Amino acid sequence: MERYGIIGFPLGHSFSREYFMNKFRKEGIDAIYENFPLAAIDKFPGLVEQYPDLMGLNVTLPHKLSVMKYLDEIDKKALQAGAVNVISIIMKGNMKLLKGYNTDIDGFVLSLKPMLHRAIRKVIVLGTGGASRAVQAGLEEIGLTFSVVSRDKARADLSYSELTGDLIKNCQLIINATPIGMFPDTENAPDIPYESLTPGSILYDLVYNPEESLFLKLGRERGCRIKNGMEMLHVQAEKAWEIWNS
Repeated sequence: MERYGIIGFPLGHSFSREYFMNKFRKEGIDAIYENFPLAAIDKFPGLVEQYPDLMGLNVTLPHKLSVMKYLDEIDKKALQAGAVNVISIIMKGNMKLLKGYNTDIDGFVLSLKPMLHRAIRKVIVLGTGGASRAVQAGLEEIGLTFSVVSRDKARADLSYSELTGDLIKNCQLIINATPIGMFPDTENAPDIPYESLTPGSILYDLVYNPEESLFLKLGRERGCRIKNGMEMLHVQAEKAWEIWNS
């Protein structure tokens, strides 16, 4: 039996174990998928050694950047994003070769494309973490320019305090690449002037649990088109499976 899993902390929000265990059952795959909650990334090498049958891992927050220093190779797209969300583990003689990939980019692009239209000129990305880096790489791939927003202005183009009503009113696509609003933190949303949203603008939230975050609900109430991160999750998960079995 092959073993796969996900590292991150906490993992109560994660959909991956249920997704892959259902996939294994439906397709008759002799494999198991486990949650590996790692509060500190320095525990990662010990985890890999503990499970000699471990073939691949997904990576979620807060480790998409910090895990990279423990990998032997990093795929071109992951280097472009500066973040890893998939690791393949291959035996080379008696040695384990760990290679990092980023399937969030493909998942994001393929799920966003059906919503795009030619009138999109201004794009805002909320957040600067590993998920945001994948989003930024995806937007560059499809030729959309964007501004990044963070609580720390030194890490971004804009701070939240600089998101004026006029700026939001003239923005056609806003992407939440932060965990704000994710279960169990469902009563919160990124701090933007929602009253300035205009009908027809697109709000895309990488959060998929709950199905409609407060960020998306506030956008829907103002006539915006909305989409959560569930399709992105499905696409990136299938891309991860392709990597593990290539």
